[in-house]
Amino acid sequence: MGGGPKPEHLLVILPFSAPAAIFDRIRRNHPYIKITFHQLLFTETPLKPREQVPSEIFHEATLLVTLSALPPSPEDCPKLELIHFISAGTNHVSNTPIYTDTDIPLTTSSGIHGPQIAEWVFMTMMTSSHYYSLLHRWQKKHEWGNDKAEVRLLRSVHDKVGQRLGILGYGSIGRQVGRVAKALGMDVIAYTARPRKTPESKKDHGFIVPGTGDPEGEFPSAWYSGTDKKDLQHFLAQDIDYLLISVPLTKQTSHLLGKEEFDILSKRNAFIINISRGQIIDQPALITALHAYDDYHSSHPSSIDGSLPGALEADMKSDTSIPGLRGAALDVTDPEPLPPDDPLWDAPNCIIAPHVSGLGSAYADRCFQVFEINLERREKGEKLINVVDRSRGY
Repeated sequence: MGGGPKPEHLLVILPFSAPAAIFDRIRRNHPYIKITFHQLLFTETPLKPREQVPSEIFHEATLLVTLSALPPSPEDCPKLELIHFISAGTNHVSNTPIYTDTDIPLTTSSGIHGPQIAEWVFMTMMTSSHYYSLLHRWQKKHEWGNDKAEVRLLRSVHDKVGQRLGILGYGSIGRQVGRVAKALGMDVIAYTARPRKTPESKKDHGFIVPGTGDPEGEFPSAWYSGTDKKDLQHFLAQDIDYLLISVPLTKQTSHLLGKEEFDILSKRNAFIINISRGQIIDQPALITALHAYDDYHSSHPSSIDGSLPGALEADMKSDTSIPGLRGAALDVTDPEPLPPDDPLWDAPNCIIAPHVSGLGSAYADRCFQVFEINLERREKGEKLINVVDRSRGY
């Protein structure tokens, strides 16, 4: 008579070196698991490997941890029972045979990115609203900064207390951003695809880094939901000062925000932060909205210098005739990498980063924490967390 779990073969394909300490932990807690590691480096184009993984490497695997490398066909992985992605989404593999032609459970690392991405979000918000470019310029020039006009500009800084943050997609990242926003005295409102009318429906049932996020869904002062333009535009019309875009990329969310939506957000000259995917935004429309705000201040001289990011933030609250968006922080673009001649680079009051807001020293360990939770649940016959709903695309 045999006891305990059946032998498993874990194949790990990652774009970085083997996480030895993590593998030791898995072997210690799950001695029945054999681990095979393959490092797969990528080109500068995200998710495009420098080489093809040999199909035979998948033949004996029962478990797979990967970023994007998958078996070429279902026939190449007859024993595979679970695939865990080290990304928060799976849109990059949604057209592969494993995704479309099998029912192998897919899980993601959603939930691990909240702390570091939230810090990036508020770093960019503060960089803009507190005129960091001016402070940095003074320091580089060894100037104390006593120019009266520039000092007057700093007196116009509007702190975050009472400002409204709209979170488009209240998942793990949105919940951590909401938590920090509340600590700063902001009002938080949330938008989700499905209604969240009961306390249970507002809870986060995925992976949560301890001490972070919004497990109970208690931070938003109001919840909005829907899947059509009318519902979305109603949410955007709620006097939003900052909009965080944190919805997954699906067919339904591609170009979710365009000219009509930016015109609505122009009511408060909102600041846009996108940490999701570049394709969710109509990028030319965003560029137009940023130029509209900048052009207005160029043609309407003021006591406050409108040439700096976030300028006239205080004035705009009382003047609804000012067009456009006052700024944006984009960790994602369309396409990636962004070509050197793309006009987005020169869009006014726009902070651009090369899809790095989620990177950090804890990334790998947290990815495997999610995987290891599911190993335990799988052994006990319990429901897995962070399972991809293929019908919804996330």
